[in-house]
Amino acid sequence: MASSNLPIILYHYVFSPYARRIVWYLTLRNIPYSQCMQPPVLPRPDLAALGISYRRIPLMSIGRDVYADTRLILQKLEELYPPSSEHPSISASSGDGAALERLLSHFIIDGGIFMRAASLMPPDLPVFKDPRFVKDRAELTGAPPGGPSPFSPKALQARRPESLSEIRDAVALLESTLLADGREWILKTSGPSLGDIEAVWPFHWLTTMPGALPADAIGPAKFPKVFAWIKRFSKAVEARLGEVGKPTTLKGDEAAKVVVGSDFAEHDEQVDASELYATANGFRKGDTVRVWPTDSGSSHKDVGKLVALTSKQIVIETQGTAGSVRLHAPRHGFRLGKADQSNL
Repeated sequence: MASSNLPIILYHYVFSPYARRIVWYLTLRNIPYSQCMQPPVLPRPDLAALGISYRRIPLMSIGRDVYADTRLILQKLEELYPPSSEHPSISASSGDGAALERLLSHFIIDGGIFMRAASLMPPDLPVFKDPRFVKDRAELTGAPPGGPSPFSPKALQARRPESLSEIRDAVALLESTLLADGREWILKTSGPSLGDIEAVWPFHWLTTMPGALPADAIGPAKFPKVFAWIKRFSKAVEARLGEVGKPTTLKGDEAAKVVVGSDFAEHDEQVDASELYATANGFRKGDTVRVWPTDSGSSHKDVGKLVALTSKQIVIETQGTAGSVRLHAPRHGFRLGKADQSNL
């Protein structure tokens, strides 16, 4: 269990829809944290100072442990901060509810709903007038250098009809199933839960961008239950934020000092000798390895000493100019290789 004295720092930028998942969770559970704001495009020297090459946002530090990928971040917050009167639970109270939370997460992320939502960003947004942003997002998605960017206005317009169809079908699914009986919240709770966070975030994000959704095809008139739920969720989170207050913002060097000067959140981490991947590839604790995501941002590989390998996570020790930290990545969606395997 994490000590309540261990500082939490969220590395993110304001309009990151993935980061909102974590901000909402922390806010609803009254878990205090600080934030270190990052530029929306590379480079990010604050993370490089910790020896981290991983390029996706957000990352979260709990003490001297840094966690990548919102799915792992949420999992660790659930484990390290169990329900209490100070930090009330917002997760499912039954196996069926927990299964629904996981299925909604897979549906939105692995099922491609978020990527379809990203394709509906209006081409006239100011960020698309910045060639650095367009180039950065092309690199993130693995587009060939010098080739057409998937985030050029032309590319966005070409993908828009298909993406609208997919988003409409996803909204229709929620309207006709989970929200069809008139419930206020996904798991029939008294307030917003983790199930709502897992389901609402890409749709909430789209409603904050005028022009992203055509109101006649995907709007309150056609899907009243879904859009009332999105509005209800937003108001509930805003009200809760008014109660708990905004986080302290740290500069990069301040955040680094806090992180490397803290204790670790997790101890006695081991390479599980019975884990299939470890056995098949001969991984041992202390091996110099590389870790990287397999979907977006895969060209950015983190190198460090292997600390732990289990069925749920990979942990390596990285070294930066500010000091060393332990970087955690989930097994799902990430790959591990020996550092001397140049073909990886």
